This record gives sequence, C-alpha cells and structure tokens, in this order.
Amino acid sequence: MPKYLLKNTYSSHGAMTGNMLIEIEKILLAEKPDLVLVYGDTNSTLAGSLAAAKLNIPIAHVEAGLRSFNNTMPEEINRVITDRISNFLFCPSKESENNLKRDGIFKNVYVVGDIMFDSLLLAKKYLGDKILIKDQILLTLHRPYNTDDFDRLISLLVVLDKLKFKIIFPIHPRTKIKFLENQFDYSLFKNITIIDPLSYFDFIKLQLESTFIITDSGGVQKEAYWLKKQCVTIRSETEWVETLENGWNSLIFNDFSRIPQLLKSKPGNYLENIYGSGSSSDLISEILNKAFEVND
Repeated sequence: MPKYLLKNTYSSHGAMTGNMLIEIEKILLAEKPDLVLVYGDTNSTLAGSLAAAKLNIPIAHVEAGLRSFNNTMPEEINRVITDRISNFLFCPSKESENNLKRDGIFKNVYVVGDIMFDSLLLAKKYLGDKILIKDQILLTLHRPYNTDDFDRLISLLVVLDKLKFKIIFPIHPRTKIKFLENQFDYSLFKNITIIDPLSYFDFIKLQLESTFIITDSGGVQKEAYWLKKQCVTIRSETEWVETLENGWNSLIFNDFSRIPQLLKSKPGNYLENIYGSGSSSDLISEILNKAFEVND
C-alpha cells in the first residue's frame, strides 16, 4: 500500500496534471526528499517533475530521451518537458541518448538500458519455462486516434476478425467506453474474444502464449521484442525504433489490409541487448548512490 494516494478523478489532461502538481507539491514539502525520481512519460511524470523543479529538488528521469516526434501525443509533451528540467537522465538505448544530444542535453546522461526489461525477466522467472504457445494473437488498443474514431476502430477489428487466428483482446477502459457509447454488440465478432484488463503477470503470460502481437502501446512493443514475438503496431511512428530492425515490429496506420501479409512474413536476425541486459535498476542505483555520496 502506498504511503500517499492522490485519488485523482479528473479526466482531462490539464485538470489531471494540475491536481497532481498541487498534491505532489504538498508531499514534497512534507517529506523534503533529496531527489525526485520519475519514470516514463505519463501525466504523473510531468506533474512530479514540475513540482520538484519549482522546489529546486533534483530530478532523475528514467526512460529519458524517447521521441516519437509527434506533438499531438500527450506523452511526447510530457517527456520533452521532463527531459529539459531533469538533473539525471537515464536512457534505455543509444538512440534515446542521441535524441537528447540533438536537443542540446549532454550533462548527466547515462545509457542504462530499459528497466522494463528487468521487470520482464523477473516475470519470466516467476512464470517458468513451460508456456504452451497457442495459435492466437494478442491485441491491445487504447490510443485516442485508434479508439475515438469509432468507424476506424471497427474497420480495424473487422480486418482482424477475418484472420485465421483466435484473437484475445484485453479491453482498455477508454476503448470499452467507446463500445458502450456506440451500443456495439461484441458478439458480432467470430474470432475476437474481448476480456477484462489483466494483471501484469497474467498479461506477460498471455504474450508468451501468443504467436503474434498487435498493439498501439509503447511498452507492449518492447515486451513483444524481448519475448521474440512478431509485432504489428497500429501507429504511424514509434519511440522504440530499434524494434523495427529486421521486421520484428512493423508500423501500420491506415492500410489495415497489409496486416495479413505482414503476419505471413518472417522476421530476420534478432539483435540481443538493444535495451540493455536486464540490470538497469542496479546501474541507476549505483549512479545515484555515487552522486549523492559525493554531495554529502
């Protein structure tokens, strides 16, 4: 159980971020931390880093340097601002380090690999090796440009429903709302099974069991790569450009008819350790401990 729970019920990005900024500032004033560590590119990442910056508390950004170069994504705004005001920047790859260099950020930048890989290795150890691969596709969709336009969402699902695979679709709350608003009957799909969201370990297990993965998530693209699952990403761009190497991940935005052909193709050579070796958390701890020992 966390010590603090903000209970943020706002739905708009501005209200959500503003409320978190107010509440996090109160916590920082009470706790007086030596460092604020933020992760990724969520609204809480931006709120936490802004609150710390206003109070002159050093900020460490884990997963720094990612860029989609699509400023219509809230995540892109969050990560760019957070990188600009952070004191320690922990990059998952050389590409993310190069993005920071292009932005003129050179100080205290470290390539440590991806901390999500640490988590995945832990999950695989917990789940064990005896995972039966089924003739199925795991599908996730949640981004506004894939869900808010309901005709687009249904057009994609109609194409997927015609594939000769069973498709498991853990439905995101925002996607479920769109189905409810449009009074859409799930049973019209013959090959798509819609289920409730899963816990982390259950979701990793489902990825391990699946032959292919189709997603618009950032994190799932990486997990698919680490699990050596061929992935189709329903986006026009990706922050995780390394996963595109040798056809392990493919981008599709409008031409959904390409999906069946992509699933018939075979990926090329698999590149190991493009996001580190699973020791990111140890490297981050080592760097921060050393930095604050010097300051004491």
